[in-house]
Amino acid sequence: MKFCDFIDADAISPELAAVDKESLIEEMVGVLVASGSVKADDKESIVRAIMNREELGSTGIGRGLAVPHTKHPSVDRLVGTVGISEEGVDFQSLDGEKVHLFFLLISPPDRPGDHLRALESVSRQLRDGTFCRFLKQSKTAKAIYQLLEEADNNQFVS
Repeated sequence: MKFCDFIDADAISPELAAVDKESLIEEMVGVLVASGSVKADDKESIVRAIMNREELGSTGIGRGLAVPHTKHPSVDRLVGTVGISEEGVDFQSLDGEKVHLFFLLISPPDRPGDHLRALESVSRQLRDGTFCRFLKQSKTAKAIYQLLEEADNNQFVS
């Protein structure tokens, strides 16, 4: 599965302002609302669902990376966004480090295959140190989306 299949180009946040886990998730879901990928009426419920998922175990995977995600009945297709926090956020990551790079995913409950394929695609690409370094250095949503397109075209995977 390619990033362009689920990342909303209009919902990329190169300068996240949040300072804690819940406000970061609220901010990223808010960007999806602003882009039209998620209905405003569903924002609170989606944030709660992602926070419930975080209670099972942090999606902070280490090396400054996190992939918060949930399944939610309000979406009819997999949607996602990317965000960068220059300051970093304590996400209770496995390595105890602050997280700077976030991929947030929301999928319909009846499409578990899409959810798993997207998680696999994101985690595979995040293993590439060069890709992550370039992504963290990106200053605009356009530059971030361009990197995602390059990743889709296998320009990073070793």
